[in-house]
Amino acid sequence: MRSYNPDLTPPWKKSAPVPEVPADHELVVEEVSTGFCGAVVRCEAGTVTLEDRFGKHRVFPMEPRGFLLEGRVVTLVRPSQPGPSRPTRTASGSIAVPGARARVARAGRIYVEGRHDAELVERVWGDDLRIEGVVVEYLEGVDDLPAIVADFAPAPDARLGVLVDHLVEGSKESRIAARVTSPDVLVVGHPYIDVWEAVKPSSVGIRAWPAVPRGQDWKTGVCRALGWPENTGAAWQHILSKVHSYKDLEPALLGRVEELIDFVTAP
Repeated sequence: MRSYNPDLTPPWKKSAPVPEVPADHELVVEEVSTGFCGAVVRCEAGTVTLEDRFGKHRVFPMEPRGFLLEGRVVTLVRPSQPGPSRPTRTASGSIAVPGARARVARAGRIYVEGRHDAELVERVWGDDLRIEGVVVEYLEGVDDLPAIVADFAPAPDARLGVLVDHLVEGSKESRIAARVTSPDVLVVGHPYIDVWEAVKPSSVGIRAWPAVPRGQDWKTGVCRALGWPENTGAAWQHILSKVHSYKDLEPALLGRVEELIDFVTAP
């Protein structure tokens, strides 16, 4: 009796084996189907996260023959050694610069509406802002924004970025923002009534931010609905303590703050 191999694929159609390469931190590879090229920043649960030279992150499955290393097809596998023990990322996800000194403050500024906004930006982007020399100040509201911008006297070497709460079509905030027309000012905003909502509910340990009826102070209404003491200052400190990195914030805020930093620091 003649025995047969159960694999009837002709030899010329079989794929040649490719090297298995550990997905070590900072290894630069290209994903074959998309052409996305970047350095390994994370490897977990059968996936690898790459960061390109613009700081953009993409997550890919570690499938066989899924990547190019120096032009050669490879299969990424989990690294045998643990990653670096020292944190290599700031809370915003940027590459950390150990021992870096704060830069002398730029003439440009970023304005936010209130103290809570400023504290949240500092919590996540503080390291980046110090390296870039960007100062964040809060306004206690934007009703007088056009006059505040005029007093600042923005210029190409002194740009101004403004982060506005509840910047949605038809809102009072959108009408005020439309009156600022200087090319050296960028006004952006998030859709949330208050910056509290920009913190993911899951990070705070709640299912969702409650809806507060019109005419009621929103922060007090939130405390009441969640059964918290009606002390908004203490409530905010509790919320802020749950924010450890950009992962605890909603994308609608993340993108806007990054946009402002890029605008103020542009050459």
